[in-house]
Amino acid sequence: MNINLLDRNNNLSILIAGIITVIIGLGVARFAFTSLLPPMLESFLTVSFAGILASVNFAGYLGGSIFSMFIKDINQKVILFRIGLVLCILSTLVLGLSSNETIWFISRIFAGFAAAMAFVVGSAIVMTKLNFENKTKAMGIHFSGIGFSILVTDLISRYVLSSSNSWENAWIVLTIFAFFASIYAMYILSFDKEVKTSSVKHKFDKSLFTPFVIIVIVAYFTEGVGFVVQATFLPDIINSLEGLEGYGSLTWTLVGLAGIPSCIIWMTLASKYGSINIIIITLLLQMVGILIPTFTNDVYMNLLSGVLYGGTFIGLVGMFMNLGGKLAGSNPVILMGAVTTSYGVGQVIAPLYSVYFIEKYGNYDYALYLTALIVFAGVLLLLYSKTIMTEEQKRI
Repeated sequence: MNINLLDRNNNLSILIAGIITVIIGLGVARFAFTSLLPPMLESFLTVSFAGILASVNFAGYLGGSIFSMFIKDINQKVILFRIGLVLCILSTLVLGLSSNETIWFISRIFAGFAAAMAFVVGSAIVMTKLNFENKTKAMGIHFSGIGFSILVTDLISRYVLSSSNSWENAWIVLTIFAFFASIYAMYILSFDKEVKTSSVKHKFDKSLFTPFVIIVIVAYFTEGVGFVVQATFLPDIINSLEGLEGYGSLTWTLVGLAGIPSCIIWMTLASKYGSINIIIITLLLQMVGILIPTFTNDVYMNLLSGVLYGGTFIGLVGMFMNLGGKLAGSNPVILMGAVTTSYGVGQVIAPLYSVYFIEKYGNYDYALYLTALIVFAGVLLLLYSKTIMTEEQKRI
């Protein structure tokens, strides 16, 4: 069997290009920051400024996600996707060349916006190009790229740090990697000729926002909070525990490894046992992972916290987005916009309250307590939602 990986219409080529895009958009432009946080905290950043940078990065991502949902023309999506990849590369390069705080602040906003163009718009192009009758499983493979994005950028960062002991050099090497990888992604995720698309008007349908749907939207906000504290600080949280200095980077590597198969596993379970049931279980596991560093400094337990985090957050994104799409029916843009906004607001808020608690108490415990409490509130909301679900909603 002859597989041509330069064939733009080959499903394997499309999936590989999609995963490369996720590695650049989410890995290089977002998660590499977490991987490089410990050495940057030693010589340049403060925890407070790191939290602010994380918050503005997610604000940029939120803005880009909402903007991208209203771009219907697939040809315009390809252009925005390419602009996003270029911005991911440029916003990463400046981190290796400058130590000006204002430039870093602006860079992280642009990196967030660029990540949305690469990931959200890129995923839409992947879904359009894939030639499968049922694209759900294929998109599960695509979303496994989130785990790869953590793992690949972490391994590159760790290699550069071990050989040169310079986080600045790590940013430069990540830029070079993203530049060459983006060439393939841009080539495959485009079309041989201009695609004709019909213009669709999206009207606001008030009846769509039933009490059940509103609960799902608020629950996704709690997951936005649950995702972001460890996404920003996990290596430093582990390194700050007595006897675990230096284990932060290993924990972060395990996050990536656990994340790779998680979306496929959780979405398979959700289709079998019901989305709400599996989301509740996944949120509870995430909550346990969040709390582990607050009550023990046992090395294996804290490595498990990384596995629980990586093994839940990607699956939760996949399940919530899949659920939102099914609930929206023929009017997906408005509801998906509401769901994404809710998640994004949680992402923007969480680093800011984390910074407040870290400065006040000198450790991460209270930030993690509040985060776990908010995630648990999401669990309670979803348990209540089961009492008001229709028979049709129970089958989703």
